[in-house]
Amino acid sequence: MIEVKLHDIGEGMTEGEVLAYFVKVGDQVVSDQPIVEVQTDKMTAELPSPVSGTVKEILVEAGTNVDVGTTLLLIDSGSGMKNNQVEKKEPVAFQIGNVISGTKKELSVTLSQAPTQKVILAAPYTRKIARELGIDLGEIKGTGPAGRITDEDVYGYVNRKHEKPAVMQEEMETMEPAPILPESQSVEKTLPFKGRRKQIASKMAKSLYTIPHVTHFEEVDVTRLISLRSEWKDQGKTISVAAFFIKALQLALVKFPIFNARLDEEQQLIRLNSECNIGVAVDTEEGLIVPVIHQAGQKSILEIHAEMKELIHKAQSNELTAREISGGTFTMSNVGPLGGIGATPIINFPEVALISFHKTKQQPVVRNNEIVIRSMMNLSMSFDHRVADGATAVGFTNYFSELIENPASMLLELK
Repeated sequence: MIEVKLHDIGEGMTEGEVLAYFVKVGDQVVSDQPIVEVQTDKMTAELPSPVSGTVKEILVEAGTNVDVGTTLLLIDSGSGMKNNQVEKKEPVAFQIGNVISGTKKELSVTLSQAPTQKVILAAPYTRKIARELGIDLGEIKGTGPAGRITDEDVYGYVNRKHEKPAVMQEEMETMEPAPILPESQSVEKTLPFKGRRKQIASKMAKSLYTIPHVTHFEEVDVTRLISLRSEWKDQGKTISVAAFFIKALQLALVKFPIFNARLDEEQQLIRLNSECNIGVAVDTEEGLIVPVIHQAGQKSILEIHAEMKELIHKAQSNELTAREISGGTFTMSNVGPLGGIGATPIINFPEVALISFHKTKQQPVVRNNEIVIRSMMNLSMSFDHRVADGATAVGFTNYFSELIENPASMLLELK
């Protein structure tokens, strides 16, 4: 009997939520067939079967949070292998979105033993859509590569299924509406505190209780940056303001490497990162997630803009890979489009600092003893006071502000 366990499929993952099973007791499965979908604080992943065989027992119900190492279900491979033999094998591959990563070692199965169970190809986000709509993916014909079922296939199936004859539609329109319950009989509304929301809460609490946070505020004149961006837009080159922020942050981190570091308390060392990997906080339906732009110092502003746009799309579609959400050394949050003039952001542990950009608005300011209208933006920078002091944080934000207020000066810093 083979135990299928929840393995660590993320950076420092300790637990996950079992979202759904793609099999039931008695089903025949083949090696590498997706059998269960799990949700961590960073990603949704499909775990494949390590062997071919029969599902004998499902030990954990869907919707349950479990620790890494918990056995989820049992598979009878018919080979007489013992559990500890499987544990010694290389980690099986796992699927995140449309990407396969990891290593695998095939188990020999004769053709006569191979089950004929149909494998349904669909991304985790597509499965989620179908699950929420109560649709069986087995009834849908996929139009994607190799017959993969796409989001459009699911929505198209729903539209076809719910098309009704005109007579039925008229009958439905004449039906009396359901009675409204008196206020005294109303049911308390609740939201589940699990999955990504619970993981975010755990990580934020750990950061706040571990790191002595200090938040520094600054005001930045972004008038010239907005003007430069408009000029490039007129030339057919659309670049987001956030891409300029990332490049300016990367340059500032080179000059102030203490904020691109990690504190190793056990070894009593402050480890300065050799690479500048900037995380971008993205708000999604399932909660905050931070995809990472790796090696920002080796990329142009145009390249940063294109990569950031792709990462945000994948974050909102729940299609990020493990690498795209790991390895960050510094995090930025651009909440300006949503509004707000300030915040005290919580550091993305175990990083040393996090910067948040707020609403930009035109206001009168004094320049050369004259009152002029400028586009001003507030920023909030939280940092670990064990690692850096306030004067260093002020120096960092001052240098960042100089680059943003005079965007052409960034060209002088590029190598």
